[in-house]
Amino acid sequence: MKFLSFEYQGQKTYGVKVKREEAAWILPEVFKAFGEGDYPETLLAGLEQNGSIDFQEAVRKVVVQAEKSDNKAQYKVNFSNIKFLPPVTPTNNVIAIGRNFSKHAEELNNTVDRLYVFTKAPSSLIGDGNEIPLHSDITHSLDYEGELGIVIGKYGHQIPKGMALDYVYGYTIVNDITARDLQKEHAQAFLSKSLLGGCPMGPYIVTKDELPTPENVNIVTKVNNEIRQDGSTSEMILKIDDLIAEISKYIALHPGDVIATGTPSGVGAGMNPPVFLKAGDEVKVTIDGIGTLVNTISEK
Repeated sequence: MKFLSFEYQGQKTYGVKVKREEAAWILPEVFKAFGEGDYPETLLAGLEQNGSIDFQEAVRKVVVQAEKSDNKAQYKVNFSNIKFLPPVTPTNNVIAIGRNFSKHAEELNNTVDRLYVFTKAPSSLIGDGNEIPLHSDITHSLDYEGELGIVIGKYGHQIPKGMALDYVYGYTIVNDITARDLQKEHAQAFLSKSLLGGCPMGPYIVTKDELPTPENVNIVTKVNNEIRQDGSTSEMILKIDDLIAEISKYIALHPGDVIATGTPSGVGAGMNPPVFLKAGDEVKVTIDGIGTLVNTISEK
């Protein structure tokens, strides 16, 4: 399944992609019509209930009934009529991993001898099709980083590596937008990577059963249709189970938490000379099996 959150007719809601259509089932409406008892009003609430119910199975059951309905059109909406939101806004900051691709570390003259973790504020999250502010008043070196995002499906602390994948609900795409000059000036990553609009995510969360080999998928980032990054998650130094086990040694992971797993080489700061994003640029990040996250840079 491909879950998404979106705005439709002025209301924020969530759904699941209709098979073979560029449309979404409006899940609160589907649950209201065909479900039993209380239903989650947001995708995050659905993930939080996943421990007590099988959220994915509950969705499957009501969608099957909606598909058989004589008035099924009233329960779905075309993508052309919605505004994509980040598929989930976690209760914690977005957890991000730096220097997890050796060639990317090398292009920025960084070492890869230890785990490098930073976070991005939830206020930086935007959805597919939304504009990324240029932030020209505070930076002149806005850069992109296409990444695979892990979405956590249940609470866990000090998770053993052998059980780590049991805590994954699915995967998404993250564009780790970074103000390189601020990153260097501050000698840390939080502010330079948490600018408003600095964490495009989506368009979907793809459940892990639909992406059985997440550590062997291509990541391609294009700027104005020019390929800048062309890598694979097979290049990750720390794998998905490594990351979950290591991070959860120190902090508890909650349903809806997102871990951005690092980026391959090809960022603007690594070019000679560096080439940073400018107003009007279109940035596309594509990951096999998930889709394409598209955002443009605004004038300010």
